[in-house]
Amino acid sequence: MSTHPTTPSASPELGARLVALAGLGLVGYGVLFLIRNFTGFIELGLTPAHVGGTPEQIRGFSPHLFNYISHLQVAVAALLIALGVAVMAVAWQGIRTRQRWAVGTALLAPVIGIALAVPLHYTYGLATLGHLGPIYLDMVILLVGSGLAWRALGR
Repeated sequence: MSTHPTTPSASPELGARLVALAGLGLVGYGVLFLIRNFTGFIELGLTPAHVGGTPEQIRGFSPHLFNYISHLQVAVAALLIALGVAVMAVAWQGIRTRQRWAVGTALLAPVIGIALAVPLHYTYGLATLGHLGPIYLDMVILLVGSGLAWRALGR
């Protein structure tokens, strides 16, 4: 049976900070959703060609559809922001205090969301780098931070 001594290099601190940074990235992405919804309507990294029309054309065709899309974008933004806050809290209060469950929780919740949300982007031709790139970068930070924290806490 091997043990992992607590040394500065084995501290979960760096992993916790990276996981918290990934949580902050989720909050930031959610805030961008809100800003885009009320200023440009079409999500970051997408164009009117991706969604079938300009905001004005969509509103002109169906004001109810425009409002429905807007409400969905605000709901997605709210869920991203809430998830980001939860990830930051779990990282800061759980991983930093060496609670192993916190690593899995901070990793699993966003991974489930991404695993469910991303595939249809490819199916519907919405998987642009400008649209999904920020979330991919955020997931890399989350994976690296989780891996460092898990390793520091031992297996």
